[in-house]
Amino acid sequence: MEDPGQYLTSMRQTAPLVHNITNYVAMNVMANVLLASGASPAMVHAREEAAEFAGLAQALSINIGTVSPPWAEAMEAAATVARAKDIPWVLDPVAVGATAYRRALGARLVELRPTVIRGNASEILALAGEAGAGKGADSTESVATAEGAARALARHSGAVVAVTGAVDFVTDGERAARVANGHAMMPRVTALGCSLTGVVAAFLAGQPRFEAVLAALAYFGLAGERAGATANGPGSFQVAFLDALHAIDADTLTAGARIETA
Repeated sequence: MEDPGQYLTSMRQTAPLVHNITNYVAMNVMANVLLASGASPAMVHAREEAAEFAGLAQALSINIGTVSPPWAEAMEAAATVARAKDIPWVLDPVAVGATAYRRALGARLVELRPTVIRGNASEILALAGEAGAGKGADSTESVATAEGAARALARHSGAVVAVTGAVDFVTDGERAARVANGHAMMPRVTALGCSLTGVVAAFLAGQPRFEAVLAALAYFGLAGERAGATANGPGSFQVAFLDALHAIDADTLTAGARIETA
């Protein structure tokens, strides 16, 4: 990928309104991450307005982390509108393999044709109908074990599938690439993974989806690397990470992105 920085520039010029139906834990962190990145976040989950608001946004992200029946209804309604209006939307199937309720909801959301599915290896395995145990929202599988499932899920759903971990794997069912940016401290700060889903949605607005996902993952991981270089622990890392998201420009991203064809 020659110039991932161009996708950051385009996203910031657009400053897309990103509608997020995410979990309670992630809302504040995710909103700050999107603002630091240059997007405009909205946290709208009421079933009475989610569908209408989805039609106003430039992108939608759905995270099932703290799902309940009213939220599930809002998610499906918003995704239905996004699909009908060709608004890109991202599915984050948090702990989808943990319970029958989550598995059923995950399957219904996949049938609503997300633009991108982003999850850890256990979540992607479970969503693809394979054994992926997981430990709550954490993965017990390596990214490599989920690459075949990711390709199959991409072909079935029509989505770009991103399996995130130490080295991310991204596929549209035909093409595939890996993104090696990131820092070991990132999983120690709650909701950074959830926030990544919103950043991916922001990059999708008006941009080619496969390339936009790669650029978003590299941007997020590079911010982690820069934050990790100065942080003394998870608390200072979170502050430094927001600053890094804000400070990274197109040239920095293009120079620092570690994206390779798989």
